[in-house]
Amino acid sequence: MIKEFALHQNYPNPFNPRTDIRLQLADYSHVVLKVFNILGQEIVTLLNEVKEPGEYTVEWDASEFSSGVYFYRMRAGNFTDVKKMLLAK
Repeated sequence: MIKEFALHQNYPNPFNPRTDIRLQLADYSHVVLKVFNILGQEIVTLLNEVKEPGEYTVEWDASEFSSGVYFYRMRAGNFTDVKKMLLAK
């Protein structure tokens, strides 16, 4: 049984062009997972739905984006976390 919310580092990192983002939920939650560019502009929403407790993996295919640093943010209930990842083409 999962006891806490968590956002894990993407794997692989650096990546080209796909990476997996793992997250875990302790309760039923509306989860929003978004990716931002280095300027802080939102470029894609990977997840925006209610999920039951558990572990999840979300794949991001960044084929249409250029190399560089990106950030991904998860919000679920009162939990928020941000991680950095590197797309290296």
